Amino acid sequence: MTTQSRGIFIAFEGGDGAGKSTQAARLAEALESLGRTVLRTREPGGTPIGEKLRSLVLDHGHGIIDPRTEALMFAASRAAHAHQVIRPALAEGAVVITDRYIDSSVAYQGAGRGLGPAEVRGLNEWATENLEPDLTVLLDVHPEEGRERRTAGDAGEDRLESEPDDFHSRIRHAFLDLAAAAPERYLVLPAEEPVEDLAARILERVRQLLAAPVPGGQP
Repeated sequence: MTTQSRGIFIAFEGGDGAGKSTQAARLAEALESLGRTVLRTREPGGTPIGEKLRSLVLDHGHGIIDPRTEALMFAASRAAHAHQVIRPALAEGAVVITDRYIDSSVAYQGAGRGLGPAEVRGLNEWATENLEPDLTVLLDVHPEEGRERRTAGDAGEDRLESEPDDFHSRIRHAFLDLAAAAPERYLVLPAEEPVEDLAARILERVRQLLAAPVPGGQP
């Protein structure tokens, strides 16, 4: 059986400034060099409607968005993403790497906005028809460090990034709680580690996942 026999779904999670995009790109490049078909995507986004919703929900110029509306907008983007992009790619045997997924909504809207993690998870499980990642890589960053990283560049902060540190602290603790509740699905790494070291540890875990047998099927 070829290396393209099974699709694998990997999500990168963490607070703003954790380095998710950097590590997602490095993992995609490494897997492609090993002969894997890789689809790299992001949330909110990944589809035409998702990218429009991304602009609406993150841009300061669209005014105040109440927490429930915000949660529903993220869920709508994710529903399209799962149905139009992620599931078809997995069915073709690709490795799908997404920058954020359901756990971001659980952390940001559930904990950060106070809507309740269980309620937000239920909404997003319904939206995605219970599509869960095979592996979630959590890059753990302290809010102060995340802000320093974000403001070091030329790009301004979006609407969520600009929230105060206590908001980002709630998010961080929510991510860590999610990881503690599902250790078999999570790889938790300190975001302050050198980029190359993080990339190597992530690739090692993913290669183990790719080598594992498919439940009820062939490896």
